[in-house]
Amino acid sequence: MTRQATVLAVDDESTNLQLLRQILQDSYRLLFAKDGARAIELAVNEKPDLILLDVMMPEMTGYDVCRVLKANPATANIPVIFVTALTDSNDEVDGFEAGAVDFISKPLSPAVVKARVKLHLSMVRMEELRASRLAIVQRLGLAAEYKDNETGLHVIRMSHYARLLGTAAGLDEQDADDLFISAPMHDIGKIGIPDSILQKPARLTPEEYLVMQTHPGIGAHIIGQHEGGMLAMAHDVALCHHEKWDGSGYPNRLAGEDIPLAGRIVAVADVFDALTSVRPYKAAWKLEDACAWMKDQRGRHFEPRLVDLFLDQLPEVTRIMDKWAER
Repeated sequence: MTRQATVLAVDDESTNLQLLRQILQDSYRLLFAKDGARAIELAVNEKPDLILLDVMMPEMTGYDVCRVLKANPATANIPVIFVTALTDSNDEVDGFEAGAVDFISKPLSPAVVKARVKLHLSMVRMEELRASRLAIVQRLGLAAEYKDNETGLHVIRMSHYARLLGTAAGLDEQDADDLFISAPMHDIGKIGIPDSILQKPARLTPEEYLVMQTHPGIGAHIIGQHEGGMLAMAHDVALCHHEKWDGSGYPNRLAGEDIPLAGRIVAVADVFDALTSVRPYKAAWKLEDACAWMKDQRGRHFEPRLVDLFLDQLPEVTRIMDKWAER
């Protein structure tokens, strides 16, 4: 059952509150306050989904109330719409600087009030869905760590490397953040690999290696197909992070730009961290040896441009290595 959204209406005039009640009562749970102090109290205790806030009130103006709400982490993310008879553009500037998301002008139009409230509540729902989706992705990544012999610090380091390289490769901030979130999902398919193979301290037999090569497909199946966004990127990362630029990788022997960019980036980040980290079957490589090997694999394992961009970021790469080093 869908939870009914809660709207807090704040105005020192009872007639204005009554009008807002008539406009919104059929669609939302409503709270009312006639002064700033009461509005802040209700916002903290009730956590409304949206606040309709009058500007011109005694003792505390709407701007004052909004600043207090935005300064409190418990209420900072509640969207505030100012409801006001003020029409000067400077008033709007002051309101937006205080933290408001919109203005509704008095006298109130029922159609405008309904439309603005619906719009901003839909934006709140979108953010809630994104937060929930992020939590699910992070939990799935954590589940994979319980099956693997690699540490959680590997996932942290390679995710930072992936975002760093993605930004250098031209991804915008949103896509780079999605890549940072998606990168920990690269080995989620190892959930489906037997422990006898996954945690074997010695080199795998050819038969065991064939089984290991199924983990990208398992991971892609777990994440599923999505039309776009973070989960679509996570699918590409899980499926393609073992593909190689020259077509010799697995599971589908993709080559060149047929490999999704996210998969090509994570391949660089994942392998570099594997080289420079201690594993049950090997010691950590020295930085210069790892960099030399990455250069040697330009055009073979990795896209040449991405290797060059990654090595250009070595000062930041080494900072990440030091910050998240195994202790």
